[in-house]
Amino acid sequence: MLLIETFVYIGTIAFAISGALIAIKNNLDIFGVILLGLTTALAGGVIRDIMIGNIPPTNLADPQYFLVSLLACLITILFFDKLNRFEHAIVFSDAIGLGVFTAVGANAAISLDYSEPFLIVAMGLVTGIGGGVLRDVFVREIPLVFRKEIYGIASIAGSISLILMYEFVTPSISLYICLIVTATIRMLAVKWKWNVPIVHKNSVVK
Repeated sequence: MLLIETFVYIGTIAFAISGALIAIKNNLDIFGVILLGLTTALAGGVIRDIMIGNIPPTNLADPQYFLVSLLACLITILFFDKLNRFEHAIVFSDAIGLGVFTAVGANAAISLDYSEPFLIVAMGLVTGIGGGVLRDVFVREIPLVFRKEIYGIASIAGSISLILMYEFVTPSISLYICLIVTATIRMLAVKWKWNVPIVHKNSVVK
């Protein structure tokens, strides 16, 4: 489906930019910037495909996704100063990537005739957060999904919205809804500082 392919390219570019920006901010060399950008963009889909038995993973079998990610990383390196002027460039790119890959991952499960809501949500979540988790681990940060920020919850909410709307609208519209719900929740959470309560060592939740 052309729409799904378009989504994948948008998400790939957004996540690659997100990974490359964080790599540059952490003073990685050119190889490190490219590797982190590629990991952020491609790892979630690879993990999803391995889990559902789609071997070899699409992101590795089709070189265009690698090439698009590589190009996005190189552009980020060349125009970092301009991209960095946008205050929320990383957050915006990451939110768009999260929304796109959540939608694509959940839809991948449905397209394979998986009807269990838990599995659909799980595939959306894994696809959405997989690359970002590895990105944060590689730069020695606690992944966003494990912190108080609303990140994984946004992905789960997006997948649930896709499941709820799938029977009432066209598949294309349900994908749009999932993307919008996920990205919007993520960006609003950052803007309005919506957080998940933290469990401290003394068991006091704050």
